[in-house]
Amino acid sequence: MSEQDPLVIFTPSGKRGRFPTGTPVLQAARSLGVDLDSVCGGRGICSKCQITPSYGEFSKHGVVVQDDALSDWNAVEQRYEDKRGLKPGRRLGCQAQVMRDVVVDVPPESQVHKQVIRKRADVRPMVMDAATRLYLVEVEEPDMHEPTGDFERLARALETQWGVTGVTADLSLMARLQPVLRKGKWQVSVAVFHDHTGAPPRVIEVWPGLHEGGLFGLAIDLGSTTIAAHLTDLADGTVKAASGLMNPQIRFGEDLMSRVSYVMMNPGGDREMTRVVREALSDLARTLAEEAGIAPELIVEAVVVCNPVMHHLFLGIDPVELGQAPFALATSSSLSLPASELEISTINPRARAYILPCIAGHVGADAAAVALSEAPERSEDLVLIIDVGTNAEILLGDTSRVLACSSPTGPAFEGAQISSGQRAAPGAIEKVEIDPLTKEPRFRVIGSDLWSDEDGFSAETAASGITGICGSGIIEAVAEMRMAGILDGSGLIGSAEQVGTPRCRAEGRTHSYVLFDGSAEGGPLVTVTQGDIRAIQLAKSALYAGARLLMDERGVNKVDRIVLAGAFGAHISSKHAMVLGMIPDAPLEKVSSAGNAAGTGARIALCNIAARAAIEANVRKITKIETAIAPAFQEHFVAANALPHATDPFPELCRIVTLPKVSFNAGGGDSGRERRRRRRG
Repeated sequence: MSEQDPLVIFTPSGKRGRFPTGTPVLQAARSLGVDLDSVCGGRGICSKCQITPSYGEFSKHGVVVQDDALSDWNAVEQRYEDKRGLKPGRRLGCQAQVMRDVVVDVPPESQVHKQVIRKRADVRPMVMDAATRLYLVEVEEPDMHEPTGDFERLARALETQWGVTGVTADLSLMARLQPVLRKGKWQVSVAVFHDHTGAPPRVIEVWPGLHEGGLFGLAIDLGSTTIAAHLTDLADGTVKAASGLMNPQIRFGEDLMSRVSYVMMNPGGDREMTRVVREALSDLARTLAEEAGIAPELIVEAVVVCNPVMHHLFLGIDPVELGQAPFALATSSSLSLPASELEISTINPRARAYILPCIAGHVGADAAAVALSEAPERSEDLVLIIDVGTNAEILLGDTSRVLACSSPTGPAFEGAQISSGQRAAPGAIEKVEIDPLTKEPRFRVIGSDLWSDEDGFSAETAASGITGICGSGIIEAVAEMRMAGILDGSGLIGSAEQVGTPRCRAEGRTHSYVLFDGSAEGGPLVTVTQGDIRAIQLAKSALYAGARLLMDERGVNKVDRIVLAGAFGAHISSKHAMVLGMIPDAPLEKVSSAGNAAGTGARIALCNIAARAAIEANVRKITKIETAIAPAFQEHFVAANALPHATDPFPELCRIVTLPKVSFNAGGGDSGRERRRRRRG
């Protein structure tokens, strides 16, 4: 490979490499260890290697993808298109050849090891007061002596029998009303949506006779990396099905500012990102209905929470203003609108969508949902809530005052931009331990409960293999390296001689640590490189600096308790997070996980219209701190680069962990810095 060869960047894995012109995309994927399926040997028969190329200028990747980045559509692809059809924009990876720099997305159905979307629904008692309710009514039959329409008599029946006044309905409902009334012999079940704002109630659906199939809603957490949805029974709040998928916008940029940059540099890029995310939501809704065994028209509501950039892209609003000060939102208010306007096409055509309010330009509806779920304004002690993700939302508050900010952590915590990193999928290393004496590691992978040094591990992981390391795995690996003395406080990996293990290998002027070497059997070499350490340092420093900024505003140096929210927050060890200095020092028993708090907040808003009014009022009381323009943020960021921190003593951590005092700056010893000071004296 040479620097003149085309660069191929695969999403969502983030893996990249240069390949000679004419290399099939499938071959490039296999060379990099990208998860791209194929069972026909590249003959264009199985169609499992479908990929989606993206075009335009990608500033984050430093490439401009031209229309001729891949070879022309060929006869094999045309034959498959004629017989079975390909989705618009798709190519067969075995047929499309690399001609120029290109960004290639591997869709979920083309991946052998399906992504694990770890945003499970948390069990939470719900006070049920759903916006959409079901009413059984007896409607008067038409009478030539009283010339009123069927809908008017339905409205009158709702008013006299249930006290529901002033109902309205869409034309599509009117079109199906008469046959339903007659089939039910003038007895019908009516689904009516009551907006908490006091707007007139709307008839969403009608069924002949007594409808016993239930009403359902979707609680959607629309993240920049993953999308999760919970199909919820609107009668009792139970989750009937839950599923998730990778956000297809990843191919336009892994982090939010990369997507804003893509829009700036590629006219129409915002419309393209709006289209793909709406299609993904429709696919997700269809999957959930099938999994629960219900008819799609029974899904009559959707509540969506998301960060501000995703909010604008989902709504079809250009997000460019969010990429530059003063980070102005087109609207920060909550929105209640027909789901059809958002092109969610696989649910009831008259379903309603509710989007929670945004707090500020970089603190969105997802942070509002976390506030709804965790209620910091009702906490007697000072609580720090961190929703860990590509863009972390942070809340600090108690009954007296609640503060909020966002911090640009980037995708490293999710396995992206890590040399052996990958998204969570079977075979990915997710937990790591390193013996401080022998420096030997052991690990667990997604899909197995056994550790790598336990009997049966090889057999249990034979199907998935060991494929890389995900976000929780890299966090634990780096923290374990620090505790084992493989990594010093500044983040430098020692040499084999300094550390005392051949697992530390030289890579140019730096070193890497080998977690797993499967190369002899054709498997991957999983290492933690100096570049990986740097990526984690940058991410954790941003997270810590955001938290400290809020603590400065409150005039405190410690908090009473810490809550880690988000799918990632639910899977990391609080001890490892504190060793890295991701979070402020606190007793470990005061650090807890809230799971997918944003998703829980969405479910609360779905099940209770009073909660919608409450969060709309609370959002107006939250004080937003802007990290982008706060001078102290950079100071905190720089100090937080050390592991765990350059100046904060972390006394609670010191009670349970003794970190080795090693320094690899001067090429050896227990403390090169101390020896240099002694020589000068």
